[in-house]
Amino acid sequence: MLSINQYQEQFLTYLKNQKIVKEPKNLYQPIDYILQLGGKRMRPVLTLMSTEVFDADYKKALPAALAVEVFHNFSLIHDDIMDDAPLRRGKITVHEKWNVNTGILSGDAMLILAYQYFEQYQPKIFRKLAKLFSKTALEVCEGQQYDVDFETRDDVTIPEYLKMIEYKTAVLVAAAMKMGAIVAETSEENANLIYDFGLNLGLAFQLQDDYLDAFGDPETFGKQVGGDIIENKKTYLYLKAIEFSSAEERKQLLHLFSIQPDDNTDKINTVKEIFNATSASKATHKSIENFTLKAFETLEKMNISDDKKAILRDFGVNLMGRKV
Repeated sequence: MLSINQYQEQFLTYLKNQKIVKEPKNLYQPIDYILQLGGKRMRPVLTLMSTEVFDADYKKALPAALAVEVFHNFSLIHDDIMDDAPLRRGKITVHEKWNVNTGILSGDAMLILAYQYFEQYQPKIFRKLAKLFSKTALEVCEGQQYDVDFETRDDVTIPEYLKMIEYKTAVLVAAAMKMGAIVAETSEENANLIYDFGLNLGLAFQLQDDYLDAFGDPETFGKQVGGDIIENKKTYLYLKAIEFSSAEERKQLLHLFSIQPDDNTDKINTVKEIFNATSASKATHKSIENFTLKAFETLEKMNISDDKKAILRDFGVNLMGRKV
């Protein structure tokens, strides 16, 4: 098997060989722009890696991996419009660089392009990939709607929040891994187990993302630090702070998450102080660890060699310690 960096390099080579920009350029240039913005390419790497975990050539999975990456970036374009986000991976967002209408239309085209990459597979594989992809795409939209709904609710529970991030983020990580299993034509049991592995890893990843949104380094995080606080998003950090807070801290948090001042500096700093004072930060770290360990438990049930289990475990450990 290749290293993570080697999978990234192979995927990037495949991506660069795609003829994405064509007429009309104002539709396709924004697609090319966001696909070239960088990032770790975690999801397509997982598709390639899981294909080799089940003893098939990763090159067979390149079209499926690209479908996953194109869909993921489609969702980012639309998320950025909904969040009015100025930055993505440290660069100007598509709707800011062009305009909102272009962002909507280019995003729509990306969703269709993603499906087209599955057409490179035989009918049996195509059907399985398309069925999984349709289910996943709909869940991502449901997760995004939950996320929007939660912004105006003061009664969001932790189980509700975990369901939201499962749909919005974790299911795509899980599907990326299961697609590799489908391309490799492994057993249904193995395919389902690696889906569960990816699901728990995806939950840990999103909780880590929530934490980094508040406490990450702006130079390495790539997005606007404090963005969730500005948007009054009821993240795991926020919900744990509410759970552990004193009456005064709770009152302050509820007030801060009901306003959108012109200058958010004081709001962000005060909220972060409450996150630390209530130990919500520690609780979030603990949950990240718990979901990662749950993923590792699933890993042990897979019918693969120990060295391949070790590779997947190392990936999870590195993900848990990321700073970007």
